[in-house]
Amino acid sequence: MPVNVNGVMQLLCRVSEMRGMKAAFKQSGKGALMAGTGAFLGGLLGGPFGIAIGGAAGGLVGGWMTSGQFKPIPQIILGLTPAQQQKLYNHTYAIIRDLDWTDMVQLSALVMGSVCIQDKMLAVIATYLTKEFGAQIQYEK
Repeated sequence: MPVNVNGVMQLLCRVSEMRGMKAAFKQSGKGALMAGTGAFLGGLLGGPFGIAIGGAAGGLVGGWMTSGQFKPIPQIILGLTPAQQQKLYNHTYAIIRDLDWTDMVQLSALVMGSVCIQDKMLAVIATYLTKEFGAQIQYEK
């Protein structure tokens, strides 16, 4: 029996929150901008040798600025566009369609009572965010 996308998104949020699942997105643009800025400034101040030093320093600063920016998965899921949520729903529905349930309450009870189903749902989330957005996934629990 099909269930609405919002119901499945809420269930995914609940499961991912229980496990403390977070994701960080690669922000290579910021790092590249810092490396380029460092190289430019280094070149102005120190010539060719300054470009190398400035680029290395800018790269280190850029890497430091973009690392460790993990967001809770529920926040990410709820921020997806309707089309992105539909795609995540389709992947998740492949797991829940063969379960014996009639409504969202019963589906929630089945999922929350089975670590195996939860693990499959978490794998769907991780795979989706990694493939679609290049996210790095972290679990706290």
